[in-house]
Amino acid sequence: MSLDPTLAKDRVLSAYFEEYAALTDLFAGLNAADWKRPSPLPGWDVQAVASHIMGTELMLLGEKSSVKEISAERPHIHNEIGARNELWVESFKGDSGEQMCARWADIVDRRTAVMSAMTDEEWHRPSWTPAGEGTYSRFMRIRVYDCWLHECDIRDALGVLAVEYGAPMNVALDEIATGLGYIVGRKAKAPDGSSVTISLGDPVERVFHVKVDGRAAVVDELPDPKTTLRMPVGTFARLTGGRGDVDPLLADVQVDGDHDLGMQIARNMAFTV
Repeated sequence: MSLDPTLAKDRVLSAYFEEYAALTDLFAGLNAADWKRPSPLPGWDVQAVASHIMGTELMLLGEKSSVKEISAERPHIHNEIGARNELWVESFKGDSGEQMCARWADIVDRRTAVMSAMTDEEWHRPSWTPAGEGTYSRFMRIRVYDCWLHECDIRDALGVLAVEYGAPMNVALDEIATGLGYIVGRKAKAPDGSSVTISLGDPVERVFHVKVDGRAAVVDELPDPKTTLRMPVGTFARLTGGRGDVDPLLADVQVDGDHDLGMQIARNMAFTV
């Protein structure tokens, strides 16, 4: 059984169900034009983003897409996971907003029942995850992150302020933290001996520390980091999620210490598949 408190069933499910409610309210407020607005994700409108969210939840219920293959190559598909996602997008693209909302309500009811009934042993059982082999609890934390980030995508498409606080955001940040060693060490190529603090604010406070000692890893404390990046949570989520152009987001990033390394890290934060 996992000893990681960030994967505890109560913590993750509380955030998951809060995110379900947020998406339910968001979907219910969309008109016909809203569903077709382009999202920050290449090739996807709002309905496609919602279809992806719903399709993954249906997959977790053991269902398969009614579309078995895609007839044309699409430039925004880069891997097998992306191809599977596109099958669900294709399946639901002709549905009305009412059909989408009804499907979502059914998904939420069934998934809530399934996850609520799980024992701790079932919750932490070995499982495939989008990040590789892991546990079901890790997969569900990734799901909270994915759903919350896609909620932000939809809100960005609508020009509506994203919800950058609350339990879903905090669980999403728990998941993003697992990639910070990779971001700082592998992507940004921070040299050995580097010490980096990422401080998030506006409206919440979260701080992450990464030390490069042979390899980059998240650590609990850094008494005197050589580089500190400060930014709002929303900027951090969009940079790590690879959303949109990097340059406009960098305007919200403040670097103390080694400025060149700090900006190198900020420019190379995207790590999602």
